[in-house]
Parts: sequence; C-alpha cells; structure tokens
Amino acid sequence: MIRPRPNAPQELSPPELVEEPADLARLLEALAGEREIAIDTEADSFFHYQERVCLVQISAGRRDWLVDPLQGLDIRPLGVVLSDPSKTKVFHDGEYDILILKREFGFRFANLFDTRIAAAALGMEAPGLASVVGERFGFELDKSQQRSDWSRRPLSSEQVAYAQLDTHYLVHLMHEFTGELEGRGRMPILRGECSRLEALEPPERIFHADEFLRLKGARRLSLVEMRVLRELFVLREQHARERDLPPFKVLGPQTLVALAQAQPTSLRALDQSRIVPPSLLRRLGNEIVAAVKRARELGPLERLPQLPSRSEDTELDETAQELHERLKQWRKERGQREAMDSSLVLNRHVLPRLAEDRPRSRDDLARIEGLSAWQIELFGDELLRVIESFESDLAAGRIEFRRGRGRR
Repeated sequence: MIRPRPNAPQELSPPELVEEPADLARLLEALAGEREIAIDTEADSFFHYQERVCLVQISAGRRDWLVDPLQGLDIRPLGVVLSDPSKTKVFHDGEYDILILKREFGFRFANLFDTRIAAAALGMEAPGLASVVGERFGFELDKSQQRSDWSRRPLSSEQVAYAQLDTHYLVHLMHEFTGELEGRGRMPILRGECSRLEALEPPERIFHADEFLRLKGARRLSLVEMRVLRELFVLREQHARERDLPPFKVLGPQTLVALAQAQPTSLRALDQSRIVPPSLLRRLGNEIVAAVKRARELGPLERLPQLPSRSEDTELDETAQELHERLKQWRKERGQREAMDSSLVLNRHVLPRLAEDRPRSRDDLARIEGLSAWQIELFGDELLRVIESFESDLAAGRIEFRRGRGRR
C-alpha cells in the first residue's frame, strides 16, 4: 500500500486546543473512530521540584490536538483511549511520558508502538525524533523549545508549533518502520520492549540522604569528603523543596562535589574558592559553611553507604559486578554484530538480575524478570556461555577483583 507523503511543518493546519470539558468531549468523539493515535507530553521538570504534566499532544488522522491539564481540565477520561487494546498508541521514546501519565492520572496502557525503539532496532545511529523525521521525510524539526517552561500560560506560538510536531509524524513513522521490522525479523524486539513499557510502574519519590553517592565523582571522594557531601546534599534538598525548584538549580552536582573537596569553613574561604557565584554566596553561603562545619564535627563516614535499592540500579557485590561487566561487554559486541542499539539486545534492568542469579539453563533464564522469550531464543545459548565461562574462571581463581572501588 502506497501512503501519501506527509505535509511539511509549514504546511500544517494549527493544532486544536483542548482547554474545556466540551473540547475534551469533541476530542474523545473524534478518537473513537481512530485506530492509530500518536501521543506525547510536555512537563516542567526543569523548573519545579515535582514535575507536572503541562500538556498532552495527540495526533490522529490528519488532526492534531493540544490538551491542557493546567487549565483546570480533568483529562482522566482519556484513560479509556489509552487502555483500549484495539487502538495503537504511538510514542517516540515514551518511557518518561508513560511513567508521568501513570503517576499523575493513573492511566494504563495497551498496544503501544514506540518509534524510537523501532528506529534503534533497525540500526539507526541517531534515533532521536528530529533525526529520524529528517532522514525519513526530509523535514527539519525545530527543537529550540525542548527545555522551555511548559507551566507558563499562555503558551507562545513557538511552543504550540513545537508541541504539534512532536506527534504529527509519529503514525507516518510507524507505517514506515513496520514493514522493515517485519522484513528483518525484528518486530519481536519492538513488541517485547513495548510490553515492558506498558508494565512500567512509576517509582515513589522518596529522598534518601545516602543518594549523594549517585552523584558523578562521589565515589572517588575520601570518607571525610563524603561526609561533607552528604550534609550539602541534604541542604540542597531542603532548599529545593522550600523554593519549588529542581535540586540541580539550587546547587549543581559538580558544585556539590567541588565544595566537598574544598571544605570551606568560613564565608571568606568559600568566596576565595570561586566555586559558587556571588549571588549564591549571599543566599546560601552561611548555610554551606555551617554544613561543612557540621560534617567535620561528625567526622568521616564509617563506611561506604548501602544505597536504597532501585529497580534499575541494583547494588551488586564484587563477584556479581564482575559478571555484570562481562555481560555488558557481550551485549555491546552483540549489538554491533546485529547493527542495532545494544540496549535492545538486553535491557539495562536485566543485566544486574542475570549477574545476581547466574542462571545455568534456559529454564533458569525464563525465570529472569524482563528477559523476553525472543531474547532467550536468539541469545540464550550465548548468555549461558558467558556465565559458564565466568563460573569456570571464578572456580579456577583466574579473576582478579578490583577491591575497594570508590573508597579511600
């Protein structure tokens, strides 16, 4: 079937704004007759402590809508569409959108197609939306509004145009990719990853002071410096909550680490360090100095903290960590041989589970959460050989563990 070439951005009709219950009712009526619906969201995570869904973009047929939940509109009736398995919902890199929609509105999802996953499965080196649209249709998308403040009203004309383009071409892309995925036997990859997206649950946001250890460079600090960093990390969180700002806008991660190393114990020392600008020195200088002094009085941490577990960031012992590294290397090489993104060979969430459980058979592999049947069929024997080789080296004492990583 030959499909018409999509219109260029400058040829599109303006999107329809959905701000009132009557607007939403008309949208739902229009979507009732559609089987392929593209969706995206805009949030305000760069401007507020707790991000909100500020806009939901929808495209179907030849129409585009911008749904505005910040105008007091209850958008939960959209949940019927999102959970309808007879309708394909098309996202591009939809994990964040799905999680925030689930968290804020309790939506459930069925029958997803993620065009970024499709592009990566087909080996596209730059699977971002602008790159994919440019390569496939020859249109240049303006991404200048990507980090604009979507919580401000009214939306600018530039924001409206940007938001419309985030969904307008997704159904066209889905049709482009479907035949290619089927022809190359890679549709199971798309289906497996989209099933994973459908099952995702938003994590509860709980602050843990020991999360400072996740900051880049934190593990290279001494235990004294880590104590200082921990106190500064808590200070940053308090101010972020009070001022409704994302924590990085209070104190950036590199600034925190630099302060932990410098340990200024006076305003003069803090000023001379040139780590923080004068405006921040005036606003937070006394509290930074107090946090440093408090940390020095407490003394060095007794040991490296055990981080609260995350589904995507399991803390591994040194044996499992060694196997984890081998599995990552195998995944990288296998992705290169398959000419596709290595994350699609094995999702990053699966690697630590394999490293911890060390499966010995295909039956064991089938019990690993997140490992799909197609992955076991295609890669199962290779995975088992990587693990068997590791077990052999471990038993023979041929593995030299890198002890004390991140500690001094």
